[in-house]
Amino acid sequence: MIKNVHTRTVAEGVGALIDTLAGPDDRLWPHDHWPAMRFDRGLAVGAVGGHGPVGYTVEEHVPGRRVRFRFTAPDGFDGYHELTAEGAELRHELVMRARGLARLSWPLVFRPLHDALIEDAFDLACREMGVPHRPARWSAYVRLLRAVLRRMESRKAGHSESVPSGPPHR
Repeated sequence: MIKNVHTRTVAEGVGALIDTLAGPDDRLWPHDHWPAMRFDRGLAVGAVGGHGPVGYTVEEHVPGRRVRFRFTAPDGFDGYHELTAEGAELRHELVMRARGLARLSWPLVFRPLHDALIEDAFDLACREMGVPHRPARWSAYVRLLRAVLRRMESRKAGHSESVPSGPPHR
């Protein structure tokens, strides 16, 4: 069983940012540097969507407090991830059982990218709430993975980049 948890103390009221996910004024997802989160009908229970190669459905949503997503892709990701806010704390928890190829792809590819994305989302939450913070930095391995993925996407789409490159300081 895989359990991956990130927490950050941001500010009272940070839960309001959760409700903006995948909307036109999304204030939590770092879509400038990562594939955007999209749903077929907004952030509502039963909505289908995801980001990049990761698919999920909205399983639960308690406005201003919590949203839980059930994985539908990639193959072998059996579980959920959720964002919760309690007081000033923002928390992301991923709980899943990896099957088949996911037993390799999670630790080698998805986990490093996931961890960097979540820390970027928490940085964005701090900026949105006016909280001073030291921005997370991508590791050399995350930068390498992103470059490889951009190149693969570029070849597949005829030189169209769907994985944003990110800021040069990372």
